[in-house]
Amino acid sequence: MTVLDSYARDLAALDAAHLRRTRRSVQAMRGTRLTVGDREMLAFCSNDYLGLAQHPALVEAAQRGAAQWGIGATASPLVCGHSESHELLEHEIARFLDLPRALYFYAGFAANVGLVPALVGRGDALFCDALNHACLIDGARLSRADIHVYPHNDVAALDRLLAESGAARKLIATDAVFSMDGDLAPLPDLLRLAERHDALLLIDDAHGFGVLGAGGRGSAAHFDLRSPRLLVMGTLSKAAGAAGAYVAGDATLVETVMQRARSYIFATGAPAMVTEAVRASLRLIESEDWRRERLRAHGARLRDAIGDGRIGRLLPSDTPIQPLIVGDNRAALELMSHLWERGLWVPAIRPPTVPAGTARLRITLSAAHSDADIDGLIAALMCRPSDGMP
Repeated sequence: MTVLDSYARDLAALDAAHLRRTRRSVQAMRGTRLTVGDREMLAFCSNDYLGLAQHPALVEAAQRGAAQWGIGATASPLVCGHSESHELLEHEIARFLDLPRALYFYAGFAANVGLVPALVGRGDALFCDALNHACLIDGARLSRADIHVYPHNDVAALDRLLAESGAARKLIATDAVFSMDGDLAPLPDLLRLAERHDALLLIDDAHGFGVLGAGGRGSAAHFDLRSPRLLVMGTLSKAAGAAGAYVAGDATLVETVMQRARSYIFATGAPAMVTEAVRASLRLIESEDWRRERLRAHGARLRDAIGDGRIGRLLPSDTPIQPLIVGDNRAALELMSHLWERGLWVPAIRPPTVPAGTARLRITLSAAHSDADIDGLIAALMCRPSDGMP
């Protein structure tokens, strides 16, 4: 067997386990309607929670930004890739979150793989929830700190691990809203542990920003948390409908990230046309509470209709992420295919993204969905084929 044959063998193994991913090309987007090939699909797969990705205010802001600054940032932010637009956005994010300082990254994955190694390294201790997102996991590995993984949301286990650590620097890292389960981390308890054990708390608020808290200020605002030990990372490609990410918190910590995060120092900055779109998005997030109210209503409508377990196990979630546990990989793919044939795009999520035996449909809701859209999804789920279903 040649080295090339070994990769073909690996792909065949993915096929046999129903684990190969498929990429589809979207030709057009009209709100929650996506054109794929010659079909229009109603999407329940997007993270555009507030329906802002195609909002005219964001499009116009991006066009103005492109006209003023061009398409590319041309260099790292620490060279000449940091425009006045970037500077204004960072101040506006800090004001919006009521935190001392914010730093803008070109992507959320880049933010986490950079900021974790910026805060801890060899000889330090890092404490991670077992269900953390891949970017936090990769950031942890790159840090070379001593990594301690605690069971999902198990505060008592984390307390024991922190008490046993003699490291001078300790960092607790967790998703705020877990992307595949839709549940929230017990952030008040985690912050109390950080205070008790002289640690920092880093929360990834990718799926909480714009959705939770007063005015959409995120998970920390949802729990009314304030502390110089708290550092918040949030993405601007989901509820904000644009691109990039921020790191916000104590000014000394944020400056440390800027000085040490390799994914910030050595990467070209995001175009100013994107930061202008984000600035427009922040104004809509803050002022249009009806979008969050509609999201909550959609979630309640879905849970009331399919929460009895006849279709699968709907995990408890008060966020736009509504995971329907199917269990078997093949059964999840069959249910996804059943919905696809009815014009509904709902992705099947399988290992290694989720633990073995917990394959699921990850239903994501948007304020751009109508009540009729939700009802159509419910009807299609209720009339699923029985063959191969659990």
